[in-house]
Amino acid sequence: MSRSVLISGASIAGPALAYWLNRHGFRVTVVERAAELRSGGYKIDLRGVTVEVAERMGIMDRVRELSTDMRDETFVDRDDRPLLTMPADFFAGRHGHDDEIMRGDLSQILYDLTKDDVDYIFDDSITELVDDADGVKVSFEKSPARRFDLVVGADGLHSNVRKLAFGPEPDFVHEMGYYAAICGTPNHLGLDRSERLYVEPGRTTNVYSTSRMAGAKALFLFSSEKLTYDHRDVATQKKIVADTFAGVGWRVPQLLESMWTAPDFYFDSLSQVRMDSWSRGRVVLLGDAGYCPSLASGQGTGLALVGAYVLAGELAAAGGDHVAGFAGYEREMRPYVEKNQKLGSQAVKQMVARSNAAIRMQLLMLRVMPKLPGSAAIMRKVMQPIHDAANGITLKDY
Repeated sequence: MSRSVLISGASIAGPALAYWLNRHGFRVTVVERAAELRSGGYKIDLRGVTVEVAERMGIMDRVRELSTDMRDETFVDRDDRPLLTMPADFFAGRHGHDDEIMRGDLSQILYDLTKDDVDYIFDDSITELVDDADGVKVSFEKSPARRFDLVVGADGLHSNVRKLAFGPEPDFVHEMGYYAAICGTPNHLGLDRSERLYVEPGRTTNVYSTSRMAGAKALFLFSSEKLTYDHRDVATQKKIVADTFAGVGWRVPQLLESMWTAPDFYFDSLSQVRMDSWSRGRVVLLGDAGYCPSLASGQGTGLALVGAYVLAGELAAAGGDHVAGFAGYEREMRPYVEKNQKLGSQAVKQMVARSNAAIRMQLLMLRVMPKLPGSAAIMRKVMQPIHDAANGITLKDY
């Protein structure tokens, strides 16, 4: 098999798909808008069947070497007094062989795994897709136009490929009423594999430092009516965060001051992508571009890695026939996606409390739960939706 495939996006989903397609005999090119591999981002979970995919790729040992090795999560009051501490694995819903790694570290692992066998084009983007019986003619911002047999959009929530092939973003991206900002910050609190969480009504602030991090990372999460902004206008996004968290206690003023000069700032809505079909003609979507479950689910990386394995496997099983391959991909993945999107819709409501009474109730429940008779069974039941979603697909052996 020697069919040519263009993948848009070199974060997680794109390089993972490139790996599997190359193993199945496809000729793969990856185009990425950024001038180089993006190194920033938050910590991300590998849970359930995602670990199995990573093991089949031979990268799980490296993931464990670069694990965040987080130990605990502590809720604090505005004077930095501890209110409640819990194990990091419980707080993130991990168990067994599950692990956690920084997004940039996983991206680098996948790039190193594929760079010798895959053609990467950085600092360029697709401007037009013309799909016909002989393939897809692709025009680029900078490179000469080329023809490919298939095109894959693995370019995230604001997918350029989805816009070109399927239509305007608002038709598919459904905001959930929450926004998140993430950036690097000095480790003012001297954290060592530990997190601090401060909550006020409608606004949550999280700071952590991992085993290999010189500084720290800050997360600002808040509820809001729909905001209008350019997702590439970083200055406006920082102002939104500063205005929203003005007057919030604890170390928030100090964190906001660091935010203004942070080079790795990220801001976006918590949204889900919902589509009736992930393919159109010879173009198909993968990961957040086609079925983002939202940051709240903690399963975006899982859907990306598992989706890459399944899409490549189904195309190979169909002998490169994209109609049959894309149909098999949707058939295998859609129930898994739906479980994880349901998880995201439920989890987001627990991440930003709407009132002081809700905050007190949340803390009370977390304190009392380990002390109740049969607490182990209760805690397993609380975590069961995460485990079910993370293991919501049986992987074929392609």
